[in-house]
Amino acid sequence: MGDAFQQVSDSMGELLSTFYPTAAVGDTTAGLTVYTFWMLLACVLLLVAMGVFVKKEAASTDLVPHGFFMNAMEYGVDFVRNDVCKATLGDTWRRHFPFLATIFFFVLFGNYIGMLPTLKPGTGSTGVTGAIALMSFVYFIAVGIRKKGVGGYLKSLAPAGLMLPIRVLVWVIEVFSTFLRLITLAVRLFCNMFAGHVVMGTFAIMCTIFVQPLVHQISAAALGTASMSLLWLVLLIIIYVVELLIAFIQAYIFTLLSAVYVQLAEQEE
Repeated sequence: MGDAFQQVSDSMGELLSTFYPTAAVGDTTAGLTVYTFWMLLACVLLLVAMGVFVKKEAASTDLVPHGFFMNAMEYGVDFVRNDVCKATLGDTWRRHFPFLATIFFFVLFGNYIGMLPTLKPGTGSTGVTGAIALMSFVYFIAVGIRKKGVGGYLKSLAPAGLMLPIRVLVWVIEVFSTFLRLITLAVRLFCNMFAGHVVMGTFAIMCTIFVQPLVHQISAAALGTASMSLLWLVLLIIIYVVELLIAFIQAYIFTLLSAVYVQLAEQEE
């Protein structure tokens, strides 16, 4: 069993190396990385899913959706509309619903792509999560400028009524905090998806390594070592189910924070 644990330790380096961005086309500087490829695949699947959903919904005469696909898509749309947009933005929710729904479903599809065996999440790279976060950042800044003008938005970062030195200090802090949102959005999503897949990969390695002695030789010691694989397999299944939930939660958190930032940019005070 000690040898098995040593193999796990040796395999961890190989496991972590598989998460580094590698080039699928060209090189990692100007080419297409594997994470970009899975991100593009998530885009294609999302467009297909939305096209099928809209087509079936337009053709249906029933008020209640039928089938797992239609119910899942309907739930996702209602979830973003009611629990994110209406709950956070109030009367202006219709204006921002298309953007926030796109963000939610894109992150969700990107997360779930990586839950399939041998595939990688499109959101498992800081380049991808950074690009999504940048879109959210530009959007809520544009909302604030459209609502208050450039000068008005910049002025609104610090509350009125403060002494001038304190107001300048608060304004500088708020500017830094605003740009920090870009980083936190990207890093939070990346770290959660990356860490979850590393944990699942580790338990998968332990499942296979502990059963290897039984493949080479049937003995009491090999059976004892192989029995440990059952424990790791059960834990792997539990972690996989938890990761399915986390993939949804991360899409929700990313969308909710984007909605909160839009709401902060729009508010008068």
